[in-house]
This record gives sequence, C-alpha cells and structure tokens, in this order.
Amino acid sequence: MSDSNTTEFTNPSTFILLGIPGLEAVHGWISIPFCTMYIIAVLGNFTILFMVKSEPSLHVPMYYFLCMLAVTDLVLSTSILPKTLSIFWFNSREIDFSACLTQLYFIHSFTGMESGIFVTMGLDRYVAICHPLRHSTILTNPMVAKMGLAVVLRSAILALPYPFLVRQWPYCRTNIIPQTFCAHIFVVKLACADTRISSYYGLFVLLCVMGLDGIFIAVSYTVILRAIFCLPTKDARIKTFGTCISHLSAILTFYIPGLFSSLTYRFGQNVPLHFHVLIGNMSLLVPPMLNPIIYGLRTKQMRDRLLRFITLKET
Repeated sequence: MSDSNTTEFTNPSTFILLGIPGLEAVHGWISIPFCTMYIIAVLGNFTILFMVKSEPSLHVPMYYFLCMLAVTDLVLSTSILPKTLSIFWFNSREIDFSACLTQLYFIHSFTGMESGIFVTMGLDRYVAICHPLRHSTILTNPMVAKMGLAVVLRSAILALPYPFLVRQWPYCRTNIIPQTFCAHIFVVKLACADTRISSYYGLFVLLCVMGLDGIFIAVSYTVILRAIFCLPTKDARIKTFGTCISHLSAILTFYIPGLFSSLTYRFGQNVPLHFHVLIGNMSLLVPPMLNPIIYGLRTKQMRDRLLRFITLKET
C-alpha cells in the first residue's frame, strides 16, 4: 500500500483514509470509546425495535417514528464504524473508490433521513398537544407510512447526485483523505478541477434539509409552547411539556454536534486537523448512541416495558 501524495491519476481505484492525523500513535486507545459508543448504539436501538414490536400498546405513531429513527441510527453508525475500527486496529487504510462513494451516499442520505424523522416527530407532538382529540384520525397508520416514505425518498433523491458528481471529477493531486470516512466535502477537495457545482449543490442540500427542517421544527414548537402556556394549571403545563423533553433532547443531540462540526470545518482554519476529524466522527456517532438512552429514560411507556421485560427474564 502506498501513501504517496504525488501519484498522478484521473480515476483512482482506491482512496487512502488516514484515520486521525497526528494521533496515529493512540489509534488503539481512541478505538475503545468509539467501539463502546457503537456497541451502545446497536444494543440500544435494537432494544427499542424489539420493545415496540413486542408491546401492542406502543403501536402508535410516536413509537413508529421512534423505530424509523432507530433504523436510521443503526445504518448511519454502521456505515462508518467498521471501516474506522479497521483503520485503528489493522491499519487498513485503503478503501475502494466505489466503496467510498457508497459510504458517502449512505452518510448523506441517512443524515437527511434522521433530520426528516425529527420533523415528523415534531408534527406528532404538535397534533398530540394542539389537537389531542383528532390525533388518532389525523395520524393514522397509512398517514404515518406516507410520511416515512416521503422522508426516505426526499433524502435518497437529494443525496443521489453526490456520488455522480464525485465520480466525474479528475483526481490528479492525491488520493489521501485525512479522515476516517468518505464524505462529499472531503472527496471533492481532492479533485483538480472546478468543483463549484459540487459546492453549490452541497449548500443547496444543506439548506433544503437542515435549514427547512430546522424551520419546521422551530415553528411547530412555537405553536406547541403557546398551547402549553395557555393550559390552566402549572401541573398541566409541566406534564404536557414533559412529553416533549425527549424529542427536544434528541434534536439538540443531533443538530448541535453537526452544526459545530460544519462551522469548525468551514471557518476554523486554525483548529488542529485531528480536532476536525474527532468532531466529525462525534457528530455521526453520538446521536445514535444517545437517542435510545434519551427515549428509554424519558419515556414512561418505554421504561415500564423495559422493566417488565427485565423482571420476566429474572423470574
């Protein structure tokens, strides 16, 4: 395997993922928290899927959306962690060009899906709080399925041009990516051509997905908070707002690391490269790990179902 950065080529057969530049000596130690986060994410999200499937009382829109989130988190974390660990443990830095494009597509499409699922969950909270008597007639199972399909198709279609744009550029400088995974912005920077169309399209997708989703969530919670403050008693306001805490916590867990990673990468020229890489990985690993914990601890039905399952196991 050659790490030369002077090789001339137009269509590389492989890319070289460096891992975390500057911290190669401690890759083995860094792999421990990464692997731990992945194990927690897998166990937690599969537990949510199992509990919802086995408990008929959880067969309602809120938990259907939660299952969509769990599947998305599983795919998103699995799309980056196995290759990352192979770099840390076995120094396996090469990744096939097609595999790189596939990973790139999965990262961007499932990140968009996760953002869209948070919008649907916000809509569920809006209907449950502002129109409680019509909740079951508005969010029927067919409607939930259509909303889920719309989220999947939107993200899948918007992310589809990414690999095609990356494939068309010539790569005559280097095939080395100073990261642990392939993402659109990292690969495009290696091209020796005018890649403004890729940059513009990436900004367009960011505004269409994160921007619009953020606006929809903000508007829904503005209406929700107005409805909560109109409730007659303090206990009723606290209890109703408590039903939104899990959703709000998951949203912050998803958006804050992602926004911080994007801002530091675009504007933090003086920030060390290894910090960029670590933050980028955290933005993709932390939400899948924390979402099951947030919903498992904050949602009474999930806690009760988990306690019953543990009790039955012990007896």
